[in-house]
Amino acid sequence: MGKPAEAAYHWDGDALDLDAYFGHIGFDGERSASVATLRAVQFAHTTTIPFENLEPVFGRPVPLDPESLLDKVVRRRHGAYCYENVGLFAAALERLGFGVTGLHARVSMGATGALRPATHALLRVTTDDDERIWLCDVGFGSGPLAPLELRADAGEVAAGEWRYRLERGRGELDSELWTLHQLGRDGWIDRHTFTLNPQYRIDYAVGNHFVATSPRSPFVTRPFVQRFRPHVHHVLDDRTWTSEYPDGSWQSSDVAPEELPALLAEEFDIELDDADAERLATGFWVR
Repeated sequence: MGKPAEAAYHWDGDALDLDAYFGHIGFDGERSASVATLRAVQFAHTTTIPFENLEPVFGRPVPLDPESLLDKVVRRRHGAYCYENVGLFAAALERLGFGVTGLHARVSMGATGALRPATHALLRVTTDDDERIWLCDVGFGSGPLAPLELRADAGEVAAGEWRYRLERGRGELDSELWTLHQLGRDGWIDRHTFTLNPQYRIDYAVGNHFVATSPRSPFVTRPFVQRFRPHVHHVLDDRTWTSEYPDGSWQSSDVAPEELPALLAEEFDIELDDADAERLATGFWVR
């Protein structure tokens, strides 16, 4: 049996201004549910839309409807975090006719043994012209630039110059558990684990509420911004700006709060209005 027809099981693609979204990310290819289109749209999305959590840091809500997302990302030229990125991407794929299923991942990168909630959104995608199943992870901030084939024996995969690896193992109660690894400056790291249990917009709304409002969420405590390009990955974590490269090299420097608005505009392509820029420049979150 397929999904019920009610809207809650779908991605609100009919409400998305597809021309505005494609114009923003610079996609002008064939509008079909093909592997080639999927690859092109993911590359355009991940290399155009920066990752950022400034709304939670400012104490503002994070709506996930397509109109609010387009207003924020396209018209106001801000970035987005995973739920926002996946909301836009899923709506666009649905409009094009792809098979789109939401998934939730549990971030393990940097967890130092602590168990985190499953609050990272990603997608399982199928196409019209190929029997393969694809993992599209457009909201983590560090790629991949291309969909990864969801296959246990895929081994190491290059997405541009960046390298990833998917593994299928067993989790609690002998359940199937996938792990996505990424090669970076510290070697291979497991960045998150996930199951194939379908998630819907209502599930993302719950996770989004935790990430954007809970005092236990790291996203309410300090700015965390990323800009991912084919040859460099910029990361602003609090007031530390790091640039990482596919060969594992990196450089890092500290940034004064008053320098942050200009840095966000010049290196991360995020344009703040005067009020937000002035508030960010005070370093109000620093304790």
